[in-house]
Amino acid sequence: MNISIITVGKLKEKYLRLGIDEYLKRLSAYAKVEVIEVADEKAPEELSELEMLQVKQKEGERILAKISQDTYVIALAIQGKLASSEELADSLDKLATYGKSKIAFVIGGSLGLSDEVLKRSNEQLSFSRMTFPHQLMRLILVEQIYRAYRINRGEPYHK
Repeated sequence: MNISIITVGKLKEKYLRLGIDEYLKRLSAYAKVEVIEVADEKAPEELSELEMLQVKQKEGERILAKISQDTYVIALAIQGKLASSEELADSLDKLATYGKSKIAFVIGGSLGLSDEVLKRSNEQLSFSRMTFPHQLMRLILVEQIYRAYRINRGEPYHK
């Protein structure tokens, strides 16, 4: 399976990069996983509704340019479906069973995802009703993908 994590912005925090790299290394035994960063849109702190929409649209265009037609897209969104680790594992297993070999998880920027990205997604997934920094969400996501593979293989993993 080929998994892409498409995310807005560069990861600057060394401690997060180290954690992500560790899980990517572990995941290499199960799947080909790549992190694709698209540029975030520079914007002032205070934005009008229209300016926020424009920022999300520009970031969304960059995200959509990285997604091929045959890719199954899972957008991370607060309003998405809540799932347990076991349910995520089951979803990934079913996607593989039904021939979906290209999966993209999409993490938006600080303002979230554009409507166009949400419409392109095959499903929306929420990790919590809480808001997490999008940089931290990368680490949480790769850990959960790793956990899903361990669950699906019946391999032990801490709870």
